[in-house]
Amino acid sequence: MNKTSPTRLALTYTALTVITVLMLLPFVWVFFGSFKTQAEFFHDPGAWLPTSFQVQNYVKLFTDGGFGTYMANSIIVAVVVVLANVLFAAMAGYALAKLRFRGKRFVFPLVIVSMIVPYVALFVPQFVIVVQMGLVNTLIAIMLPLLVMPLSVFIMRQFAHGVPFELMEAARLDGAGEARIFFRVFLPLCGPGLATVAILSFLSAWNNFLWPLVVAQSQDVYTAPVGLAVASQASNTINFGVLLAGSMVVLLPILILFLFLQKYFIQGVATAGLK
Repeated sequence: MNKTSPTRLALTYTALTVITVLMLLPFVWVFFGSFKTQAEFFHDPGAWLPTSFQVQNYVKLFTDGGFGTYMANSIIVAVVVVLANVLFAAMAGYALAKLRFRGKRFVFPLVIVSMIVPYVALFVPQFVIVVQMGLVNTLIAIMLPLLVMPLSVFIMRQFAHGVPFELMEAARLDGAGEARIFFRVFLPLCGPGLATVAILSFLSAWNNFLWPLVVAQSQDVYTAPVGLAVASQASNTINFGVLLAGSMVVLLPILILFLFLQKYFIQGVATAGLK
């Protein structure tokens, strides 16, 4: 059995530590910058620490900018998108991996192709469909294109291949239908895959900016990324402190979600990549 030398191990950890610090530096600067006043940014833009820690940027973000409404809209959109992707992608992955049906061999290649097509190429057709459905300026229009993402279907299909066929056959011999097998046998074994889909779909819905910017035509329908761009401006001048405070608030749910699901996320990505 090969053993890594202490010198090589020390160099590896040193390199990883340096890379981690370099990646965290911008977040640290944003955190401290969220407590600065506008005058401090103009006086010394590169300073790391504020002269005094003040929460006025956070207060102004939610009082003057109406950021609470934007956050509520983002939470609604993200929750619906996550639940829809977890359910529908799991159904599609189960069908593609465990069921036999006519045309099955053509469906999965279509999923792969849809992952390759650039999002910009689908932007105009999606907008035309939303307009024809009369859903412009609604939260439904914002979440509709993300309800079932091809990447989610791909991950669940790959993960479903790791679930033993014997469990499905045993359940069928006991008289269980496909719906019961799916909910009682398949889903409980797909925790890492479901966590991976939940995180990726949450990130797609939470960070989406261009589509909500076009579809939402009034501020009461704006999501957090769009609302942040609006709330940070006053008299055609960007309020950097408010902008950074909003960035920290938007980042917080992502950190919380990843901290709770990181173990399953890593396992799910590794499993989907090996199948």
